[in-house]
Amino acid sequence: MPRPDLSRVPEWYHRYINQVKEDDLMAAFKNQEAEFNRFFGELPGEKRDYRYAEDKWTIREVLQHIIDGERVFAYRSLCIARKDKTPLPSFDENSYAENSKAGKREWQDMIEEFQTIRRGNEIMFKSFDAEQLDSTGTASGKSVYVLGLGYVLIGHVNHHIGIIRERYL
Repeated sequence: MPRPDLSRVPEWYHRYINQVKEDDLMAAFKNQEAEFNRFFGELPGEKRDYRYAEDKWTIREVLQHIIDGERVFAYRSLCIARKDKTPLPSFDENSYAENSKAGKREWQDMIEEFQTIRRGNEIMFKSFDAEQLDSTGTASGKSVYVLGLGYVLIGHVNHHIGIIRERYL
């Protein structure tokens, strides 16, 4: 399975895809699992509700955003792989964060939720054959394909871990 063709995904996804070092999507899924578990598992409890500026998300809200993004990108992948030609909507991540009630959630429940969703997504992508991975559809008004979305799943998590390291810790 080759790296995604960046000309087949919207430009705003390039920053995510480019953060994935692996040339194999399944290896990227496996490698990220340990990094995610270590990073979020070792995050000090007093930092979880920290925000680096008044109008920015807390780390807990960032984690909820990662979970929400995982669901959205996976749903898009499934629809496109199954040849559903329905244009898929955008999602307003700020509205999702504002309405997530992440601040009331147990940290370990959030970690477990991500791990569970991610494992399902890994199995789903493993089940896709070359034709499905090459399938193209429309999301957020732009053409995108399944393999590209698989790399977006990995890169989106890498992106937010990087932001947390840089701005929150």
